[in-house]
Amino acid sequence: MRTVDTREYVSMLRELTEEGREVSMLISGSSMNPFLIHQRDSICFRKPERELKRGDMVFYQRLNGAYVMHRIWKVKPEGYYIVGDAQTEIEGPVRREQIFAIVTKVCRKGKWLGPGSFWWEFFEHVWIRLVPWRRKLMRGYAVFRKNP
Repeated sequence: MRTVDTREYVSMLRELTEEGREVSMLISGSSMNPFLIHQRDSICFRKPERELKRGDMVFYQRLNGAYVMHRIWKVKPEGYYIVGDAQTEIEGPVRREQIFAIVTKVCRKGKWLGPGSFWWEFFEHVWIRLVPWRRKLMRGYAVFRKNP
């Protein structure tokens, strides 16, 4: 197995999206739990071809150079406010020019999912509205999983 610098790798994938290609990568990190799991799930993404909206999963570059894939929580005139599915802290405003890709489908637990599938729609439309209650929900879920 070869280890590659994440910033360098995503930078290369970003160039491919600028050429109009759809690319894929394995998820790294836990900010999109419980929808996407580190080193288990994959995403496909491409350059956005439409207006971005609440619930979209987007790839963007922070001002410090870090690449992040999170979900749009709110769209305002000054930019986009973004949050990971496992997070409660909203980041923003993120300027449109920082966003270089939109996630088109995911491979979750070995199955490809996209718009219209139950879990895609749940996280895009329901989970995104539960940001204020996520900590309690995740705590309750963890207890439930330990005591079936």
